[in-house]
Amino acid sequence: MALIQRNRIKLTLEGAKLIVQACEAKSRELGQDMDIAVVDDGGNLLAFCRMDNARITSIDIAINKAFTAAGTRRGTHEYALSASPQGGPVFGIHVSNQGRFMIFGGGLPIIVDGQLIGAVGVSSGTVEQDRIVAQAGVDAFLAALAEEKEATS
Repeated sequence: MALIQRNRIKLTLEGAKLIVQACEAKSRELGQDMDIAVVDDGGNLLAFCRMDNARITSIDIAINKAFTAAGTRRGTHEYALSASPQGGPVFGIHVSNQGRFMIFGGGLPIIVDGQLIGAVGVSSGTVEQDRIVAQAGVDAFLAALAEEKEATS
């Protein structure tokens, strides 16, 4: 039994900013300003951006989508059916964690070498737009990480 973890991968502020910038770029491409949140592996906020015309009511939703994705290591969209009132096996989960548990798309975990390092949450568009923008952030981060690894090997 290990009493401590060694060699833990940690998402940096620089990495979080890269994710936010990629999400911003995709949001502009879609013509929809967004609220964008990036959290660490413990669900703690690392970076946040509220684009000019993003909904103020979506600020906490974006943060909580990231929190949920980090806490569950799953995309928030994966809970839509299982949390439905029509017999979903986890119906009611959305009221857990002081109502922070999000059950619709826009929150994605960031996993590197099988380890959760953080998550991104996006809100203000449609569920599909939120998912697309969040995925753009994760993809840009993983691509930059691959380039960084290649340059140092």
